Amino acid sequence: MAKSKLGIVINGIIKENPVLVLLLGLCPTLGTSTSAINGMSMGLATTAVLICSNTIISIIKKAIPDKVRIPAFIMVIASLVTVVQMLMEAYVPDIYKVLGLYIPLIVVNCIVLGRAESFASKNSVIDSMFDGLGSGLGFTMALTILGIIREILGSGTIFDISIVPSFWQPALIFILPPGGFMTIACVIAYQNYLKQKKGA
Repeated sequence: MAKSKLGIVINGIIKENPVLVLLLGLCPTLGTSTSAINGMSMGLATTAVLICSNTIISIIKKAIPDKVRIPAFIMVIASLVTVVQMLMEAYVPDIYKVLGLYIPLIVVNCIVLGRAESFASKNSVIDSMFDGLGSGLGFTMALTILGIIREILGSGTIFDISIVPSFWQPALIFILPPGGFMTIACVIAYQNYLKQKKGA
């Protein structure tokens, strides 16, 4: 049993990574991965919502009529996002100010609703919880990696700590929207190259 739970988590991180494999949730990915701390914070907030929403939806799935299934899922997710938003505003106001609009947008993030519909509504509570954990960690990992790359190239820092020589001239484009597209394209291309090389 332990192995199957681990398999569910690994599946969300690697085989069905929401960003790098399924290409879901690209709006918050590109918008919040301008730095490592922003990407990681957005990923962790989404992970908390994923775990809780999957668990709750799996518990109440039999009580929800098919006709109102999606609206009911959205209500559960919206309630959880509100809680996360209030906690972030209270305890990490600086990060909350930076992420801004992207926190409420977790409600309509296709990753969260997709996992609720495709997994939590059809599986056990424990499996659904681990699925939320796996998808959330996969999302967090992708955002953090993209944030690290963009922050190093665009600012010469990592987690706001300078790591490059003083003569380094950062390329501002990497912390702007075009840099987000270029970075994610290169990461996905490199990932596909490794897969092909492994298959060969």
